[in-house]
Amino acid sequence: MSAKIPSDLIIVVGRQFGSGGRRIGNLLARIFSLAYYDKEMLAEASEQFGFSQNIFARCDEKRPSALRALLTNAFGVGDAYAPGPMSDEAIYSAQSHVIRELASRGGCVFVGRSADYILREHPHVVSIFLSSPIEQRAKAIFGRGDAPTLEKARELAARCDRAREDFYNYFTGRKWGRSDNYHLSLDTSLLNDEAAVDVITKYIEGRFNSPVGSPDKTTDQDTGQDNGGPSEV
Repeated sequence: MSAKIPSDLIIVVGRQFGSGGRRIGNLLARIFSLAYYDKEMLAEASEQFGFSQNIFARCDEKRPSALRALLTNAFGVGDAYAPGPMSDEAIYSAQSHVIRELASRGGCVFVGRSADYILREHPHVVSIFLSSPIEQRAKAIFGRGDAPTLEKARELAARCDRAREDFYNYFTGRKWGRSDNYHLSLDTSLLNDEAAVDVITKYIEGRFNSPVGSPDKTTDQDTGQDNGGPSEV
């Protein structure tokens, strides 16, 4: 790889449920030789910083509030430094602490967990959002055995998307999936995993191989339109 890729490159993959986020994140981690963290890996890593894995991994618990139920489904709830229930904000704070500490140790890939927002000030973060029409995602979800029928797969995709959107919007004040919150947005129904990874890789190489001081934006000479901002495919 000829481009000068920063050793502390951080790739964050946001995704609709069933759009291939974990697979693509894993491929990117291998290509760039980065550590990889999804929900399970993040739960394991949390113990290095004194947190119980339960704060991320105990996914089957129920909580009275809608937000608490969301956090249960997304991360699990449990003890951090001491026994007893934690507030929603404390759980998010603990998750954010672990993500920042892992990012400070070197380059890595995070899948979900609003890491794009948590690490928004990192100079070498690349945030990506993956989407796909729900019918395509339902076929993928059904095909991997996560739902017994296509209809159930559609329902699961819609339910998980709502949960992710509610969580992200609540804690970040941003709009989940909105393209201007990410550096690159991809519809994975139009590309296989390898092609999607190739697009992302070329973006990263081009971004970090640009000469220092080169303009961030270009202007269409005919229309005067500003063509800067997030790339979208």
